[in-house]
Amino acid sequence: MEAVVFALSAALSLGASVLLVSRLERVGERLGVSEALLGLIAALAADGPEITSSVAAIAGGHGTVGIGVTLGSNVFNLAALLGISALIAGRIKFHRREIALEGTVGLWMAILSVVVVAGLIAPAVGLLLALIVFVPYVAVSAEHPAARARIRLPARWLEWLARALAEEEAELAVAIRPQRGDRRDTVVALAALIVVIAASVAMEEQATTLGERLGWSQIIVGGLILAAVTSLPNLVAAVYLASRGRGAATLSEAFNSNVFNVIVGLLLPGAILGIAAGAGGGLLVAFSYAALTGVAIALTFRGHGLTRRTGAVIIAGYCVFVVAIAAG
Repeated sequence: MEAVVFALSAALSLGASVLLVSRLERVGERLGVSEALLGLIAALAADGPEITSSVAAIAGGHGTVGIGVTLGSNVFNLAALLGISALIAGRIKFHRREIALEGTVGLWMAILSVVVVAGLIAPAVGLLLALIVFVPYVAVSAEHPAARARIRLPARWLEWLARALAEEEAELAVAIRPQRGDRRDTVVALAALIVVIAASVAMEEQATTLGERLGWSQIIVGGLILAAVTSLPNLVAAVYLASRGRGAATLSEAFNSNVFNVIVGLLLPGAILGIAAGAGGGLLVAFSYAALTGVAIALTFRGHGLTRRTGAVIIAGYCVFVVAIAAG
């Protein structure tokens, strides 16, 4: 029975997540937000199932499941959104400025995940350190290109940042292209959000119950099963973008999705509710996430993108992760 309810909840959550993304994009277009900020909004909405499942797990006393869902989804995202997309597309080209920008933010979040899960710093401190980097990144992304010249930064930094965001936005404008929304889109988005939350909570509860009945560890339930299932909408979107040569949009989706998972799905609930440091394989997932993030950044920067060969390397890293979690 748990398996049936889990499958139905997963289908409902993922379907509502796709609807939520499309409606929020329309609302963002109506409000006239920048393309970079629109991409961030889409990434946050697509992360609804992961974030809600993680928060539900932590709130329900299943901290290891919560860590597994959040950081396991990030490991899966790297393998699926970048690795599988590269295998299907053959080659994905990235701009080096975008790799440096997205990669720096992404790697910072991965490192914070490790030190928080290891218990070296409190989740509240980790959240503060994450926001110190993330808030300026969002603030700059929210500005329209013409307004970025007003930002108080050294001229060389501002010029480099403007070019990096311009390269990313040039693809996002073509890749997203939402219709202009109206009030109905706001109502539909709110309804879809409610469905995502309710279905994801049910999905987490059923997966945890089923795992206990079958003798699976919490880290397998969270880090492998829930992590992969909740990341499927991101995978579909990334393959779509990569197959059409939208490398910048693909890279942006992968790293922004991971950043939101860390901040909203791990650090924020951890700061409020607390998490057990390093419990039940959580530290292994955190280390795997940080290591694969570093590998992905190095491969993409060195080759100005990904090929089938380098995509296969990232996927192989995920396979090693799966074996390590299953063996543990």
